[in-house]
Amino acid sequence: MRVSVAIAAGAFAVGTSAQNYLGFNSGATLADRSAKFKADFKAEFETAQGLKGAPGDFSAVRLYTNIQAYSQDDPIEAFEAAIETDTSILLGVWASGTDNIDKEISALKKALDKYGSELADLIIGVSIGSEDLYRTSYTGIKNKSGVGAGPSTIVEFIKDFRKAFKSSAISDIPVGHVDTWDVWTNGTNNPVIDAVDFVGVDEYPYYENDKGNSIENAGKLFDKAYDATIAAVGGKPVWVTETGWPYVGETWDEAEASVANAKKYWRDVGCRRLFGQTPTFWYTLRDSNPDNSMKFSVSDKLSTTPRFDLSCDGIEEEEETSTKSASKTASKTASKTHTESGSSHTDATHSNSSTATSHSTKTASSDDESDETATATGTGAESTSTSGSGSGSDGK
Repeated sequence: MRVSVAIAAGAFAVGTSAQNYLGFNSGATLADRSAKFKADFKAEFETAQGLKGAPGDFSAVRLYTNIQAYSQDDPIEAFEAAIETDTSILLGVWASGTDNIDKEISALKKALDKYGSELADLIIGVSIGSEDLYRTSYTGIKNKSGVGAGPSTIVEFIKDFRKAFKSSAISDIPVGHVDTWDVWTNGTNNPVIDAVDFVGVDEYPYYENDKGNSIENAGKLFDKAYDATIAAVGGKPVWVTETGWPYVGETWDEAEASVANAKKYWRDVGCRRLFGQTPTFWYTLRDSNPDNSMKFSVSDKLSTTPRFDLSCDGIEEEEETSTKSASKTASKTASKTHTESGSSHTDATHSNSSTATSHSTKTASSDDESDETATATGTGAESTSTSGSGSGSDGK
């Protein structure tokens, strides 16, 4: 099975501090903007655990807030639903548009007081914020992604959370931050990397404009983004906190939304690169953002019969066939180059050698171009990526 070196390294790193959880993201509201209650969350968690053909146990959830929708600081009812379904929780603390996280802390403390170890034992970590740094970046502002928060604010909120729970049952949970991959490669955000126990990365090749973002190239784009993230975070564990491909919606540069493409992305990225290798929270089980024309849910109306086959059956055979095909192509190319460069005519030999050199340089440049794009994006240059969700508490 083909896995990039950096992904393998990332999987090893997270293996020392976390299981390779599988789950989905879950916002605080439904598609009509009404609040979710315990029954809504419970239905999601039961569907996730009962998905037919799933390549693992999807028994974890990533939340965006501790606060029940439209309340001041009531604990989100997802907590009780998680207890009743034995669902592991990656907590979320909403960190944009505020100068403190007091209400988030209050809601979580109330929940821990009420449920005790039943809740505490399910908590696998917490993300202080979600794509806040992206929303303050050039790209985030250009895409009108909403109010964000800068690195100094996120660092202070991380300190506030640690202080608030230092003597509690969750004092030892890993504290992280979730953001887009190009945020993590931007050196101005290094203080956040230094402050966290793990890095959560959101990556959507679908939104990567001008980078060849067709479904056929999506796996390669994901690899480059993930590798760049791991290279930038100094050995911190990297969790994949959002990724997916829409089954319906507008064409985004070369990316087309369709059920077939959503399935291919699941297999190319989920099956080959993530599931069982690193904590992964797929986007998503149920769509809940009415403002986004792109829909990502893997299930229709929370049916346990998914929109497409979720199994990873045949992945290794497909990879072996792909590898053999690539080897044959490379062999034919090398043979042709050797034949041409072996001409007895000096000028022809020189010409063919120049052509071969030019071809090699062009190929290398194609690979380097993507690397340069990632580097440029990471240093604050104008980015064509619009991978940020920036649409409130549900991510997309």
